[in-house]
Amino acid sequence: MKNVIVVFLVLMTLQVSAQGKKWVELFDGKSLNNWKINESPASFRVENGSIIIEGPRGHLFYDGPVGDHNFKDFEVQATVMTFPGSNSGLYVCTDFLPVGFPSVGYEVQVNNSHTDWRRTASLYNIVDTSERFVKDEEWFDLNVTVKGNRIVTKINGVTVVDYTQPASPLRSKGQEQRLIKAGTIALQAHDPKSKVAYKSIKVRSL
Repeated sequence: MKNVIVVFLVLMTLQVSAQGKKWVELFDGKSLNNWKINESPASFRVENGSIIIEGPRGHLFYDGPVGDHNFKDFEVQATVMTFPGSNSGLYVCTDFLPVGFPSVGYEVQVNNSHTDWRRTASLYNIVDTSERFVKDEEWFDLNVTVKGNRIVTKINGVTVVDYTQPASPLRSKGQEQRLIKAGTIALQAHDPKSKVAYKSIKVRSL
């Protein structure tokens, strides 16, 4: 009987562990429920099952119940389409900011043809790449893994950046809070000429 109880407890532990690693979708495909816009509300809309970002600067922060919108040791994957000349970003480890570009956490660049040379999956202004891995007007998966002091970005499963944050990272003025910490996820509206679509944003704990 004792052995049966031990086996049962082990199986329950494994089941809970497995459930903790399931993907959870943050976007319901219909609305911006559980998301919070800091400025320029008109820059964000839902159309044909996707979040369309087009318009003046603004940021859309996840503010829902999953993980209490405070993620640590996690993976996020977004299915994205860029349009010619567009710029956006996926922020991780960030906090809501009423106005301006988020100063906390890391921005993962979303840009395949904008005048800014830093291309998609760059860890903006920390580890940048000028290489373009995908084309505009094609859906692709952007994956970001944050665990411990390490961030890995991938496009369609191909690693672009693998960065380990040092114990005392050097940051330029204004970027002192570009650090790994528990925080939320945000999507960026960069400028009025940029248009980007997100049809899925999902997370799982690690």
